Amino acid sequence: MGTISSWQSRVNPFGEINQLRLGWSHIKIWFTAGMGFFTDAYDLFIIGAVLNLFSKASLPGFELKGTLMGLTLTGFLGASAIITAIIGQLLFGLLGDYWGRKRIYGVEAVLMVVGALLSALAPNIYWLIVFRGILGLGIGGDYPVSSVIMSEYANTKDRGKLIALVFANQGLGTLAAILVGVISAEVLPPAIAWRVMLGVGAIPALAVIYLRRKVPETPRYALLVKWNKNEAEKAAEILGARIKANVVARKMPLGEFLSRYWLMLIVTAGSWFLMDIAYYGSGIYSGPIVSTFIPISSSLPVQEQVVKEIIASGLPFLVGFPGYFLAAALMDRLGRKTIQILGFSMMATLYLIVTNLMITQGTKILGFIIPASYALAIYALTFFFIDFGPNTTTFVIPAEVYPTSRRTTGHGISAAAGKVGAAIATLLFPTLQAIIGVKGILIIYAIAAIAGALISILLKEPKHIDLEEVSEEELIPVS
Repeated sequence: MGTISSWQSRVNPFGEINQLRLGWSHIKIWFTAGMGFFTDAYDLFIIGAVLNLFSKASLPGFELKGTLMGLTLTGFLGASAIITAIIGQLLFGLLGDYWGRKRIYGVEAVLMVVGALLSALAPNIYWLIVFRGILGLGIGGDYPVSSVIMSEYANTKDRGKLIALVFANQGLGTLAAILVGVISAEVLPPAIAWRVMLGVGAIPALAVIYLRRKVPETPRYALLVKWNKNEAEKAAEILGARIKANVVARKMPLGEFLSRYWLMLIVTAGSWFLMDIAYYGSGIYSGPIVSTFIPISSSLPVQEQVVKEIIASGLPFLVGFPGYFLAAALMDRLGRKTIQILGFSMMATLYLIVTNLMITQGTKILGFIIPASYALAIYALTFFFIDFGPNTTTFVIPAEVYPTSRRTTGHGISAAAGKVGAAIATLLFPTLQAIIGVKGILIIYAIAAIAGALISILLKEPKHIDLEEVSEEELIPVS
């Protein structure tokens, strides 16, 4: 056996898979992968509604006034699932390459079910933080495995669209969190409402465990890493395609992978880190931010305050929602790099516009130089360009640019870097709000977005390039 050095001189074993038209088999894989991301988003963002409720209602054992390790309980509760998601992303990323995608697919959904149910039954805020941590392990594990399974089954023409549509379920999940939060707060007493909000997160994860355990190993992993042509051929048959050559991938130790792909890892991980600072900081604490534009009277009954704040905090998510699908529609036309740089640039511009419209006194926002509703509309547009921009592209690109034997590892590292940014933003938001106010926080988000646009210039564009070529796969023919 000898390594084939030039793409022009070899037959791509996945040529038929790459050239397929979008079909029903692709849609089934998308649904199975996407429902996990619906659950991820619901579970991550429903905590914002729970925090709104805890801050208004007096619930013994769930007061937010204390601190833990010098930081507020509000920050820890908001960030607990995000912190353990970092571990899940790294762990499942490594296991996805070591044991295979199929062997671990569905395990992360089980963790999400267990974490959601235990969270709903938590006896106090400290146990709730622990149980949200279990939930976060499953959420984190979903990122590298689901994205890579979709990329390795996708055709070249629609690969970006399909991976983006998996991620677009995040938008549906956030809307579901808003809806469940409003209904629960409206019709149930506070002591029960938050438990229902958290427990509902187990339902969609339960629905896909069976489907995920039935997903075959991807043809690329089966052939190139497991060196099992028969298994690869069976997986390809699901798509109606054949494996055109018997090859394997050269094994790449982790150290070699890191030394060879270090620059790409810095770009994919760094851009995700910077994006999540803004997205999770403004997303989890959407209520406190939006209330600076449209204050909610503290004289209203507690339940009415909570309902109004959840609705208000959901407005930016509603504006952002179409962005997921516009990104998916244009991913294979404009390209990932263009969409990412455009999104970051518009985020920075809009954050800076909003902060310059604010009339402040110290950390307090007294008003705006234009009607507050117009200022809120400008702020809400940041969510549109997050979703039609780096929120989607940072998920898509790492599933394409790394070789099969290290693809979930590369994606896991990138996603974990993102969640580090999310955890920092979520943990520090209450403290920063007291020190520099919402205006200062939005300026930080603008700086992060500018840095994201600059680092994205170094991205490799995967549009319309076969997965094996864009990832620089080193194939060895088997006689």
